[in-house]
Amino acid sequence: MLLRDVEYGDVDAYVRMRCDPVMMAELGGPLPREGMEAKVQRDVQRVAADTDWTKMIVPDEAELDVVAGTVTLWPHDEDGERISEIGWMVLPEYQGQGLGKQGVRKLLELARDDGRWGLIHAFPATTNAPSNGICRTLGFRFLGKQDVPFAGRVLQTNHWAIDPRADLT
Repeated sequence: MLLRDVEYGDVDAYVRMRCDPVMMAELGGPLPREGMEAKVQRDVQRVAADTDWTKMIVPDEAELDVVAGTVTLWPHDEDGERISEIGWMVLPEYQGQGLGKQGVRKLLELARDDGRWGLIHAFPATTNAPSNGICRTLGFRFLGKQDVPFAGRVLQTNHWAIDPRADLT
């Protein structure tokens, strides 16, 4: 398994992840197909500017175009404070193989080595047992429940945080 930067050719993977009702069940339902090219383009530009890290989870190094999911780290404002947030998605046929946990761990290791991200927050839906399990097993601290706006919706989430410099074992 390896992580690679998002590329313009990853539109199909984005559509499979973000426009599918099953994949988006924990995030309030599927997003519209329109706009996925623009979303990939924005993500590629943010990666090129080194403001965000959007990584594609590649299960086999010999097949770089085969994608199992994504793991992303980005800064944004939360209640007037600048925070770093991590999020991930794994396609159904790759779920249960540990690829999500491996991808999150690798990105946290990169963040630890980079040093600029500080405390990293995750907000999986309260009902998303696999994502909450990843947070728990990787050493995130549970901070409580929190309503989070996402794509014009409000999600009920668990708020987790980790300092990769101190908490990553």
